[in-house]
Amino acid sequence: MHLRSVISLIFAALISPIIFAQDKTQPTADELVSKNIEAKGGATALHDLQSLRLTGKLLVQQGGQIELAYLQIKKRPDEVLTEASLQGMTQIQAYDGKEGWKVSPFFGRKDPERMSADDVKALVEDTEIDGALVDWKAKGSAVEYLGTEDVEGTPAHKLKVVRKNGDVSFVYLDPDHFLEIRVLTQRMRHGAHEEVETDLGDYEKAGGVFVPTSIDSGRKGAPDKQRIIIDKVEANVPVDDAKFHFPASK
Repeated sequence: MHLRSVISLIFAALISPIIFAQDKTQPTADELVSKNIEAKGGATALHDLQSLRLTGKLLVQQGGQIELAYLQIKKRPDEVLTEASLQGMTQIQAYDGKEGWKVSPFFGRKDPERMSADDVKALVEDTEIDGALVDWKAKGSAVEYLGTEDVEGTPAHKLKVVRKNGDVSFVYLDPDHFLEIRVLTQRMRHGAHEEVETDLGDYEKAGGVFVPTSIDSGRKGAPDKQRIIIDKVEANVPVDDAKFHFPASK
């Protein structure tokens, strides 16, 4: 055998175990999901958390910063109500597990209106008390680990979540605490591609579960993202299901 071939074989034999060892250090998607569940408080605490009531303020940029009172209520398995109030007017978006509806007084519409299937997608995601990763198999999603990516100077673990409706969320986990620090969601909305980026932080514990209390969200790359600051987190508060349903005609 030619000397160069022998050297190549020896080099390959030496380097292969190193490459294999490096591959073994990469976490799997299942391992990261497990770490995320534990970081949030554990499977039992998550299961026991049946409702969340979040109150605080919504800050939007519109010719200057505007502050609105903010309220969001989530209830298992898939109900959510979000309100933003200013000067006696309250904007509402709600989903009752079957349909979504809204009241948009800031756009001159004070009567409740049913939402389209495209517009309700984001609301359905909001119903997830646990986030996109927990129980992903039961939700009909697929999860893939894509390595690490820089998020504001943090080498975050990047997981790709493909939902059963085809929407894709890239979930970024802090490498030290394994909690979500960013979620980038891609979806088709009214025939156009949409990318929504949400940064999460300032986690606080309620009902044994860590919940983000700082939420910045908007179109990817947009300078005018809205900020939600949660001042109070209440776990397992009683909630009447009627709050989530389309209001009955008077």
